[in-house]
Amino acid sequence: MARESGAGRDGSPRLLREINDRAAIEAMLRRGALTRAELEAAIGLSKPATVSLLARLEKAGMVRRGEMRGGNRGPAAQMWSVNGDLGHVAGASLTPDEVDVVIADITGEVHVEHRGALPSGAGAPEAFAAAMAEAAGRIGLRTDQLAEVVVGAQGGVDPATGHLGFAPHLPGWEGFDVPGRLRESLGTDVTVDNDVNLVALVEMTNGRARDVRDFVLVWLGDGLGAAVVIDRVLHRGATGGAGEIDWIRVPDRAHRDTGVDRTGDRLGRLLSHRSINELARAHGINARDAIAAVREARAGAGQEFLADLARRVATGVAGVVSVLDPELVLLTAEIAQVGGPELTDLVTAELHRLVVPRTPVELARCTDDAVRAGALQVALGMAREQLFGLPVTAVGVRSVPHDQVE
Repeated sequence: MARESGAGRDGSPRLLREINDRAAIEAMLRRGALTRAELEAAIGLSKPATVSLLARLEKAGMVRRGEMRGGNRGPAAQMWSVNGDLGHVAGASLTPDEVDVVIADITGEVHVEHRGALPSGAGAPEAFAAAMAEAAGRIGLRTDQLAEVVVGAQGGVDPATGHLGFAPHLPGWEGFDVPGRLRESLGTDVTVDNDVNLVALVEMTNGRARDVRDFVLVWLGDGLGAAVVIDRVLHRGATGGAGEIDWIRVPDRAHRDTGVDRTGDRLGRLLSHRSINELARAHGINARDAIAAVREARAGAGQEFLADLARRVATGVAGVVSVLDPELVLLTAEIAQVGGPELTDLVTAELHRLVVPRTPVELARCTDDAVRAGALQVALGMAREQLFGLPVTAVGVRSVPHDQVE
């Protein structure tokens, strides 16, 4: 709670005003437009102090007056909100074929959503910059006018070099400082993070992990990944490779033979859409793709297929659970969502046969555009730290200007 703007043992009048100002900004960012009385209640100041605070913030351009809210009794009340024009940020999801961009102002109000195609191989970073420029141009901005740009990519970024590793599926993005290259192209601060890490951040904010301290998020799409959260902090590892379970070699414990080497194969291959569909066919389910196969299995007599799929998932997750003993394992992306509670229950049962911890397995709540949403969330946090001094936990790999590199 804020303190009255006056001298006291906690600091100077100027320091207390800054504390009160930050508390007011944070309240309006969290709750939206507020009346003076609502702001008083939110930050605990007196009426005169709140009036003075709003006048000070309005003069500085930090807040602005909105519409009048009419009441059933008494006069209408003036609404106040953070000035969204103070800054704009961008969040982006990078895949092998396209970039999905969202641009919002500092309050979080979205102004632009844009998808741009990306070439395979050389020229992809330039096409990314062009798509970002087109998105910014739709609201009359240049990319160098964006306060922050955060990108979610299907790989791990080495914090020492900025190189994107574990990403052979992203030709054209390996072997160079990715955030540094994008910073040069866009003319603004760029952060690159693993896409599944960003989904985990959204789950911590708006999903099933809001009240969970330690959890593992597993991405079951056409491409496999995981995010590890310990004590509400993302764990990335020394080279950004924490959670890259795609590359571990595990035995295939499915009961039905699909020709896979039983002594071991890459987990990402066992859980690829192609392998899942082959497993479904071995069980007599002939569908056009893996997602359709899982959907058909849930709707009919496909429990044996789902059980085999759960064995593969649980085998891959077991090592992580044994080491970390998390409170929760969350499954997300297409296969998980189509498999639903039936699949998570089967994975839970199989996991408990393999490891000592009785960790529950559930579906993640945030699915649609979750990577992009996580990128935007991080971008907003960084920009608000710069503009308002609000605390934020840094994530990802920020680009460093070349003249600051030793």
